[in-house]
Amino acid sequence: MPIIFFGTPEFAIPSLKALIEAGEEISLVVTQPDRIKGRGHKLTPPPVKIMALQHGIEVIQPLSLSDKGLVEKLSSLKPEFIIVVAYGRILPPSILNIPSSGCINLHASLLPKYRGAAPVQWAIIKGEESTGVTTMLMDEGLDSGPVFLQREVEINKDDNAESLSKRLSEIGASLLIETIRGIRKGVLKPRPQEGEPTYAPPLKKEDGNIDWNKEAIEISNLIRGTYPWPGAYCSIAGERVRIVKARPVSASQSRPGIIEKVTKEELLVGTGHGLLSIIEIQPSGRSVMTVRAFLQGRRVIEGSKVE
Repeated sequence: MPIIFFGTPEFAIPSLKALIEAGEEISLVVTQPDRIKGRGHKLTPPPVKIMALQHGIEVIQPLSLSDKGLVEKLSSLKPEFIIVVAYGRILPPSILNIPSSGCINLHASLLPKYRGAAPVQWAIIKGEESTGVTTMLMDEGLDSGPVFLQREVEINKDDNAESLSKRLSEIGASLLIETIRGIRKGVLKPRPQEGEPTYAPPLKKEDGNIDWNKEAIEISNLIRGTYPWPGAYCSIAGERVRIVKARPVSASQSRPGIIEKVTKEELLVGTGHGLLSIIEIQPSGRSVMTVRAFLQGRRVIEGSKVE
């Protein structure tokens, strides 16, 4: 029986690829509309659209999920499953009720923790030591449906949102195939989520604004969790920069937002507890560079304030 796949960003690519390689009949891919991106303001298709077209799969990009024609098209395909991986919108009941075996969602957290649009980012920002992936039977709520399978994944100290998302997407693709096969064999039944829900709302630009009164470890987590977007940012010597990589350094005392040490190779900034050693930095409109390259030709003074 056919499967309809809903997905949009890079995170969804391994799942679509796994379904294709498993020999599943993907009758249709539904993805978000093309968006204008980059400095050239070019209209850019979503990654899932590109991959689907490369495999000769029909793609549609509806502006609204409540469109009667869309519901009729999906229903006419008589899908066994609708698979949803990072599509970006909540499916209405008119679509949830279409597939004979349900709508299955792959979510990048151990539900009910971090329900919402940015689970990977917030897990890092909040300092979690582990996270994971969950397959669930979708209902009308926000990631609130009963779960099929979960797999825990350690968050490495050097992980950022980009690297962790990539790892979770690969593990999640395997879990998705396992879930589909388990449902078909009748050995896998959904079970209610257990525990108190937490939420991971979409990141906003201002979420990347560094508060130097926080502890160095918290700021380090923010830097990792907001990469590549929106990025953790501040102003150094009057220049707006994104801090791409940093590490917390223990210190007996520190002054929040004050540059405590500058050498040719090192830039240490005080926080609410400890120092933050900046390793990689990106000035506005420039490429990412080492702190050594950044300090060359710039007058950064010890004791000056970072805004």
